[in-house]
Amino acid sequence: MVNLLTALLSVEKGGKLPVYLQIANQIAVLVRAGTLQPGYKLPSTRQLAVTLQVHRRIIVQAFEELLAQGWLESHVGNGTFVARHLPEIQIRKPIDERPETLNALKKAGFSFETASHLNKPVLKSGTRLHLDDGFPDARLAPLEALSRAYRSQLLNGNSYVRLGYGDTKGSYWLRQEFSAYLNETRGLKTKPENILITRGVIMGVFLISTGLLQPGDHVVADAAAWHGANMNFVQAGAKVLHVPVDESGMDVNALEDLCKKQPIRLVYITSHHHYPTTVALRADRRLTLMELSVKYGFIILEDDYDYDFHYLSKPLLPLAGSDPAGMVLYCGSFTKTISPAFRVGYLVGPEDVIDHLAAYRRIVDRQGDQMLENAMAELLHNGIIQRHLRKSVRVYRQRRDLFCELMKIHLQDYADFQVPDGGMAVWTRFDPAIDLVRLAEKALTRDLYIANGAANTLLEQPRNAVRLGFASSTPEELEESVGIIRNLL
Repeated sequence: MVNLLTALLSVEKGGKLPVYLQIANQIAVLVRAGTLQPGYKLPSTRQLAVTLQVHRRIIVQAFEELLAQGWLESHVGNGTFVARHLPEIQIRKPIDERPETLNALKKAGFSFETASHLNKPVLKSGTRLHLDDGFPDARLAPLEALSRAYRSQLLNGNSYVRLGYGDTKGSYWLRQEFSAYLNETRGLKTKPENILITRGVIMGVFLISTGLLQPGDHVVADAAAWHGANMNFVQAGAKVLHVPVDESGMDVNALEDLCKKQPIRLVYITSHHHYPTTVALRADRRLTLMELSVKYGFIILEDDYDYDFHYLSKPLLPLAGSDPAGMVLYCGSFTKTISPAFRVGYLVGPEDVIDHLAAYRRIVDRQGDQMLENAMAELLHNGIIQRHLRKSVRVYRQRRDLFCELMKIHLQDYADFQVPDGGMAVWTRFDPAIDLVRLAEKALTRDLYIANGAANTLLEQPRNAVRLGFASSTPEELEESVGIIRNLL
């Protein structure tokens, strides 16, 4: 046994882990692997100390640790043994005879099913240049003001309250500020009790899908609707149906045809700037959609992901602002206001629904970041966010105009588009002969990210189209990016 342990144990003196813990951990591993079976007698502390060339006190400490953990048992006058109460473990075959266990950290020993609807690449920032999905320019964000507000929340006030558990619905102060802000800018009539703070729109969609949908329910979405929403609907067991989109938004006549054929539980819509095409839902269709909701009893989930960014006239008010029947759930996010790193969104609805969804939020995310939420409340209260938005709208409008002009000059033979009234991206349809997947791959070699169009298939008709975001790039970066695409084409 002494020779066996000598061969299997090694000691790194001066390492980060104390030597007695190194020895204890290695012996425990040998027991778990079945190399040391229950009832085996270990060498004396003196023998093991001499063999490993360490002080006897270190071996005593190691044995004491293993005794405390239950791996060993000691009998006075008889020695120390591997605990007899442990189950007998078969000695494993050498690793080279079991190639499937080469790395248990990479491959689980149990089976599980993967779902195809979750198979979507995670977009991460990485390239120097980017014509992305329509993201803000974090370089414009009021980061210094946010930093001061966050620091203030960390240091001031009752520490037990500010650093303890809070309301699952989110910071009450932020809900107050959001309520006032949404009522003023979007014509809503909310109270703080009508608002649930989320970590972005995606959490709001998840909570609605989990709390309000049942397996087999029918959900209707615009053709080529946001994949993040569709993933949640499918995960909840719903059947997702699609209706066409034209220059005036969702085809509400096609929607009613679906309603006549089967019960519809929920309709998901990006009414202000349809995702991905950026078109707005026309006023008469808005009225029809609200009437259909009452007539057929379906929920309207209105995703207003970039309402604050409109460049021509006053934007159309949300459907939620004219909802006397309580059929609309309204969600938005400050991700597009500051940057995707700050996960602060909101879900607006009747109080009973907000209470219901807050209970679901509690089991997946006890509460949000109270420090960040209160810091955001302070910026709203002081008007800093509002001033930042006014500045951003001016800057993004200039970038939109420049970007569209650059595309007209350099890409007119390859792509077609309409200048969007708002938002942060241009819906661009490329010539069918152009391989967008290949174009995106070549662009990456030039340190430029563009989407490859794989996610943008309207119904079953490939449009060879992508969203090209302009807001996150400076004028110089936009010129360089368009130049790269022109040269590649």
